[in-house]
Amino acid sequence: MEHDHAHHVGDYNRAFALGVTLNLGFVIVEFFFGLLSDSLALLADAGHNLSDVAGLLLAWGASYLAKAPATANRTYGWRKVPVMASLLSSLMLLVATGALGWEAFQRLFAPQSVTSLTVIVVAGVGVLVNTVTALLFVSGQHHDLNLRAAFLHMAADAGISLAVVLGGLLMLWQELPWVDPVLCLLVASFIIFSSWSLLKDSLDYALDAVPRNIDVQGIRQYLANLEQVDRLHDLHVWPLSTSEVALTVHLVVHQQSLDNGLLHQIQQHLHDHFEIDHATIQLESSLEESNCLLAPTTCH
Repeated sequence: MEHDHAHHVGDYNRAFALGVTLNLGFVIVEFFFGLLSDSLALLADAGHNLSDVAGLLLAWGASYLAKAPATANRTYGWRKVPVMASLLSSLMLLVATGALGWEAFQRLFAPQSVTSLTVIVVAGVGVLVNTVTALLFVSGQHHDLNLRAAFLHMAADAGISLAVVLGGLLMLWQELPWVDPVLCLLVASFIIFSSWSLLKDSLDYALDAVPRNIDVQGIRQYLANLEQVDRLHDLHVWPLSTSEVALTVHLVVHQQSLDNGLLHQIQQHLHDHFEIDHATIQLESSLEESNCLLAPTTCH
């Protein structure tokens, strides 16, 4: 059963455009004031926000490629491009964050004074920008890996900027120059922790692992319990894209059950109850199962 999912990303073109514009503008402001105030925390957050801009651009561009039609040698089209974009974005983020974390660690032993009021004001703007951007993707995070990544990153950034504000208030109250590198290390640790989940999911999608929201055991039980089905074999479930899941299975059925009505019933149930978008089902008569090259008795 095929379903057109292009509208999912199409609805978010404006969200991507606004998110990129807001964050790119904020990166410039944050980087400028980070240099002006010599705040490593602001520079770290600016670098992170820049990687988010790159991630948004990657996801946005990949969404267009994903809608390209299938070709003779790419029969699924470019649906996997957003997965690769998400993987690349998470790797870039981890590398950049690791470099900034190392710089913060070195500054622990040579702390420098920071203009705390500047940190507070700029980071406060960051809370607003990141919260607004996160809200742009909040409704789409449940059905698309890229949108979930965008939402989680923006929500994390809002929390990180809030932490910078609190750290700035602390430095304003007490002259503690070591607070800035410590805060940067905390920010880096949080980003790495949140990015690891994105990296893992991206790798899983790239390697065609079953998406975590799909209940394979439940699918197997449903198919096995169908009255017309004697047994099943070669059940495979994998992510076709960041928002579509495919399934193939061989069902050994009674001779009288070899009709399209059963196929439609199963495909509709898999779509409605198990979030399977593309189900390819091969029906085999129990009398002819031995003719299937993939049947357990003939394929080892």
